[in-house]
Amino acid sequence: MSDVEDDDVPQLSSHALAALREFYAEQKQHTDAGGDENNSVGTMEENWLSQFWYSQETALRLAEEARAAAGEGGRVACVSTPSVYRKLRELRGEGVAACVFEHDRRFAVYGEDFVFYDYNSPLDLPESVAAHSFQVVVADPPYLSEECLRKTAETIKYLTQGKILLCTGAVMEEEAAKLLGVKMCKFIPKHTRTLANEFRCYVNYDSGLDRDV
Repeated sequence: MSDVEDDDVPQLSSHALAALREFYAEQKQHTDAGGDENNSVGTMEENWLSQFWYSQETALRLAEEARAAAGEGGRVACVSTPSVYRKLRELRGEGVAACVFEHDRRFAVYGEDFVFYDYNSPLDLPESVAAHSFQVVVADPPYLSEECLRKTAETIKYLTQGKILLCTGAVMEEEAAKLLGVKMCKFIPKHTRTLANEFRCYVNYDSGLDRDV
């Protein structure tokens, strides 16, 4: 592979790499202490990559927004947004179903709700995942790159019946509008750790996230 090609490959930031090392250290401590996989899921969700680190308030706000957008009996696809998925599980008794699309197979502890997902193969999904089978898709592409957003957008457009809630960096605003027809919301999501890039939410429908709080 040429040096030019290497430059085009999305790379984790030094911040993310440091956090990843910290995550593995925490998981090793948990294993050494005799913890089991199911009990570690909550920790895993908040310590993996940056898109997992929504504050509790942000995760709940996004879950409530997705639930409202999906409507009674609706379905929500959480693409690389496990924090939102977890909150939706807590709200499941309130008439909404959700699936989590993730590359990390440890999320398979969620059973049929888990769908293995690699953004590099945006339409490589199980036959059980039908086109346009979700009222709303909540997505957070794992990398701030045009390629990653473009490929994730393919997945989003395949899954959604129309509504899109995208979470990504402010620097992706123009590209997000071009690919998905979304606009930046007034609501500013928060993370449990400081990120290097300004982070925003985008929607393509009349959303509560775009109203003054």
